Amino acid sequence: MRKKRLNPVIIHDSRFFNGDCITGAKQNIEANSVDLIITDPPYGINGTNLHLHYSRNESLVADGYVEIPQSEYEKFSLKWIREAKRILKPGGAIYIISGYTNLYFILKALRKVNLNEVNHIIWKYNFGVFTSKKYVSSHYHILYYEKPGGSRTFNIESRFGLQEESDTGGSKNYCDREDVWTINRQYKPRKIKNKNELPDDLLIKILQYSSNEGDLVCDFFLGGFSTARVAIGLNRKIVGFEISPSIFEQKISEIEKIDPGKLLPILNIPIINNPKNQGKSWSREECLKLLERYSELTSEGKLKKEIMKTLQEEFKRGYWAIDKALKKIKV
Repeated sequence: MRKKRLNPVIIHDSRFFNGDCITGAKQNIEANSVDLIITDPPYGINGTNLHLHYSRNESLVADGYVEIPQSEYEKFSLKWIREAKRILKPGGAIYIISGYTNLYFILKALRKVNLNEVNHIIWKYNFGVFTSKKYVSSHYHILYYEKPGGSRTFNIESRFGLQEESDTGGSKNYCDREDVWTINRQYKPRKIKNKNELPDDLLIKILQYSSNEGDLVCDFFLGGFSTARVAIGLNRKIVGFEISPSIFEQKISEIEKIDPGKLLPILNIPIINNPKNQGKSWSREECLKLLERYSELTSEGKLKKEIMKTLQEEFKRGYWAIDKALKKIKV
């Protein structure tokens, strides 16, 4: 018997479906139409008992969480990830947030449908699960994959310019793009929350690097609607699914109150000051001059940090361009 088509709730040019994501996506989302997927699938670890691990008031946690039995998790993962690949544009990216218990099944499904790994990110957070006979578990895995066949969006200077330095002289851009992220969970005292809501800072970071204003973002498991709320706040469109009627009804009313683009004014404005010769090939004369200048500065007893800064200014190139050229001429 054919399943009844879901009717969307349309808010801010975005579509929200109260129903199963696998059937819902097949019926309602065209192939090759989504720019980015960010999703946090069910745990598959009896998530209804999570309160046993956390010190929190369960009366402030939304009812209606729908779990996937462990025995069905492998098949379930393959089904929704196959559908995710279908709807992604060539070059489109997907971020899957997962614990370690069923990580194997998710990785297996990603490989089976031929999505390509970009990064395996570790998200370190506060309030880990207390343990007495082993190390405290205080991280999640963020699997960043892409659909082959197109140009993937990655806005390298969306948060910090390549030349921006921290107070200690390090690169803000480099540090922000390392694959271990320390982002605390959001503290929401006396507010109703979902079982495991993703923090705004994590979602903002993903959306800035991997999408642009006006792009279509999808969340297969809306849960607390955090991805939807942040995406709309950054002027992205969203399409998503939530199978729980009670959670859907509660959270959809919150989405109606959001002003599209309201998060844009709070974003850091990157200082983009690209060197004049960025991207240009090195001539033989420039390489010889670089070697000569490097030797002079070294003989003066200057530290490498000072040397690199001087060379960047004189040769109008970035740190990594200078570093690569020096290695090429075997310094």
